[in-house]
Amino acid sequence: MKKVIFTKNAPAAIGPYSQAVETDGMVFLSGQIPVNPATGSVVDGGVKEQTAQVFENIKSVLAEAGLTVENIVKTTVFLKDMSLFADMNEVYAGYFDKDFPARSAVAVKSLPKDVMVEIECIAVK
Repeated sequence: MKKVIFTKNAPAAIGPYSQAVETDGMVFLSGQIPVNPATGSVVDGGVKEQTAQVFENIKSVLAEAGLTVENIVKTTVFLKDMSLFADMNEVYAGYFDKDFPARSAVAVKSLPKDVMVEIECIAVK
């Protein structure tokens, strides 16, 4: 059985998908982009500011499921260009106290709304 997770504190899905789905103690978060849920706009700034907004969105979805970033076991980071990796990585590291999740990071041709970063993750209860 699956449970759809939704919060108004993160951007609403812009297509036929859910913010997250929970099943068997695992929560699968759809990719989050740096959209401020209050304004519906991409945040100003560079990849550092965008990565921070992505994590705020992730935290909001996780909170709705009763979880925190410490429950994340796997992330996938999509970057507009690998030249953005170091700056993204600096902000990314600050969202975890210890025991980093497994991670993949790839550069892609383009991302929704022409953002610089998108991150999806899997968390466990």
